[in-house]
Amino acid sequence: MKNISKIAVASAVSLLMLSSCNIYKKFEMPQDDPVTAEYAKAVKESPDSTAYGNLAWQKVFTDPLLQDYISIALANNVNLENTRLNVDIARANLQGAKLDYFPSLALTPNGAGAYYNIPGADHFTWTYSIPLSMSWEIDVFAKLLNKKRAAQASVYLQEDYVHAVQSQLISGVATLYYTIANLKSQLALAEQTSEVWKQSVQTMRDFKTAGRVTEAAVVQSEAQYYSILASISDIRTSLATTESSLALLLNADRIPTAIPAEARLDIPAIMRDGISLREIAQRPDVRVAEQQLAAAYYATNSARAAFYPSLTISAQGGFSNLLGSFIKNPGDWFVNLAGQLTAPLFSRGQNISRLKGAKIQQQQSLNNFKYTLLSAAAEIDDALVSLANNTEKSKQLALQEEDLQKAVEYTNMLMVHDSNTTYLEVLNAQSSLLSAQMNRLNTELARERDLITLYQALGGGR
Repeated sequence: MKNISKIAVASAVSLLMLSSCNIYKKFEMPQDDPVTAEYAKAVKESPDSTAYGNLAWQKVFTDPLLQDYISIALANNVNLENTRLNVDIARANLQGAKLDYFPSLALTPNGAGAYYNIPGADHFTWTYSIPLSMSWEIDVFAKLLNKKRAAQASVYLQEDYVHAVQSQLISGVATLYYTIANLKSQLALAEQTSEVWKQSVQTMRDFKTAGRVTEAAVVQSEAQYYSILASISDIRTSLATTESSLALLLNADRIPTAIPAEARLDIPAIMRDGISLREIAQRPDVRVAEQQLAAAYYATNSARAAFYPSLTISAQGGFSNLLGSFIKNPGDWFVNLAGQLTAPLFSRGQNISRLKGAKIQQQQSLNNFKYTLLSAAAEIDDALVSLANNTEKSKQLALQEEDLQKAVEYTNMLMVHDSNTTYLEVLNAQSSLLSAQMNRLNTELARERDLITLYQALGGGR
């Protein structure tokens, strides 16, 4: 017991001498780099609950049918469920790291018999032992501490992965939902226009019979009509594949309820010059990169701690009839107590190489974090610019469509009252109108996708 006390005191003195060493410190974002220093400052600020990316998805996607689809996907999606299970695995590993602080106990009963062919020993001699052994590692140099902190960082990392997958899933369902609605609008418009063109083809044939147009005009109108019919087939194909993609996200064989063609996503007033770093810090991929950097930091600390001694206290007690070289029947109780200090002197350079590799991996994690941070800012800026441009483009296309609608009306009137106006001018006006209407629908869809992308880029999906 005196020797164990001496060892404990020596270890405590060593601990005080090394109190400034990094192996005991918690991870902190490096302050010697302007990017990470600014990020560390932003993380300390309270999140803005009213920021677009921090809004609950129910407040962003208010369509009741879309909310039902998102709820189904969150409940049934296989990838999301597996990611949640990864959190349970990480928590189990953390629990194991915490239990490393407790002593280990083992019960190892044993017995043996021996026969020696010597005078006076013509029978089996039986020995038995029922020992209970205990081993307890004293975490003097933070080996267990860094292991536990790394396990905790892994839990945070897996939780952020859940947020990332959930954000992707919500955005994916919303994008497919509004894509289906838009395709249905395009299909209705194309089918309606095809009927108009079908009548126009017949009118051109009648005009040819009356001598007002040539066969070339008839053929041209028929070609345009067939082009519209071909576009209808393309739209139907896109609609079917999009519905299949949505059903896959819902983990269902089909979408449960038909999506109305008039479904549209309202654009909130979120336009601004830029996004603060505080909002970027809420992105799950940024937080994942941060936790990966923390885990690399603790791995480096563990590699440093391997250079220092380990202190283990062990004890053994039980019941046995083997006492030294004597066999006693019946047996008796015994107790052993020992302390061991193991200091690494030479391990074939493994500790040195391990520390060197851990430092390199920590630098890689730092580089990845900074790149993730900058990429997140670029992605948000791109989404804002695209949303602003498509919003303005949609307004211009609406004005264009209004003018082309008037052009169709005017050319029809001129066709009736002015013999100099040909029916081809009417067909050209109708063709331009259809193109403008399709372009406007595609721009509206692009604008909705930009808004969904921006929500996801800001870490939305809580």
